[in-house]
Amino acid sequence: MDFNERALRRIRILTIAVGLAGAAAVLGWQGMRPALGFLMGVGLSVANFEGLSKLVHAIGGSRSPGPVAAMLIALRYLLIGIALYVIVKILGFAPVVVLSGLLTAFGAVVLEVLYELIRPGHL
Repeated sequence: MDFNERALRRIRILTIAVGLAGAAAVLGWQGMRPALGFLMGVGLSVANFEGLSKLVHAIGGSRSPGPVAAMLIALRYLLIGIALYVIVKILGFAPVVVLSGLLTAFGAVVLEVLYELIRPGHL
């Protein structure tokens, strides 16, 4: 496994860990319903990160995505927007907690960068 694959694996694990820790914090602070909204945001964050990873692999890799995968990659933000609309407007979850959950992949990437900066023997 090369450096990039190890980093992506850590980011995936950290996204789940940050999401679960955030959901536990929201559960203790605001209750069950906001925690569920946060977890829905985490789910969208994970899906978006996976889509971005596939896009990068398709651009930099030797194999191109299939037509369905290419269509989903192109429509990713539209689909996320529709999902956010359904979660907030139709299901009635608070936008702040859902959007906070959506930021978990960003938090995981920041933690990965910090890990790479302070890892012993890295420099």
